[in-house]
Amino acid sequence: MAWAAGRWFGILPLDRLHATPFTFGVGIVAAVPLLLGLRWTLTTGVNSVRRLVGLVVEQLGPLLAPRSPLELVLLAALAGFAEEILFRGVLQAGLARAMPESVALVVASAAFGLAHFITPAYAVLAGLAGLYLGGLFLLQGSLAAPIVAHAVYDIVALNYVVRLYRDQSGQ
Repeated sequence: MAWAAGRWFGILPLDRLHATPFTFGVGIVAAVPLLLGLRWTLTTGVNSVRRLVGLVVEQLGPLLAPRSPLELVLLAALAGFAEEILFRGVLQAGLARAMPESVALVVASAAFGLAHFITPAYAVLAGLAGLYLGGLFLLQGSLAAPIVAHAVYDIVALNYVVRLYRDQSGQ
C-alpha cells in the first residue's frame, strides 16, 4: 500500500530511511515514552482504556498465543516498518508538500489513529502515538528512528497481549 500511495504522491517510500547506528539508537531510546504509555494503558483505572485492553487481549490473544517469540518479533518489526513507511514516509511527507509540516503531521497522525480504530480510546491513543512518531520523523529527518521505536513498542506490546491472554485463559 505504501508503494501505491507513494506512486500517487510521487514519493519513493524508502527515500528518507537513512538508517545508521545513530538513528537506530535514537529509535531504541525513543521507544521509552511509548512503552511508558503502554504501561499506563495496562495499569490505569480509566474504564474506556481497561475495556480496550480487554478487547485487544480477547481478539488478538488467540491469534498471537500460538506464535513463537521469533514470529512475534518478526510481526512487530514488519508492522513498525510498514506503518511508518506508509504514514510517515508517504502520507506525512506527501502532505507536507502541499501544506505546512505541522498540519501534515496532524493529518497523518489522525489517519494513523483512524487506521487503528478498534475503539474510540484506541484511535485517540494511536493518534497520539502517531503525533509522537511523526514528530520524531521531523526531528530526525529519517524514518529509521520512528520505525525502530514503533517496532520496539510492538514487540513489547504483542508479548504483553500474549502473556495477559495466557494468564486469563490458563494456558
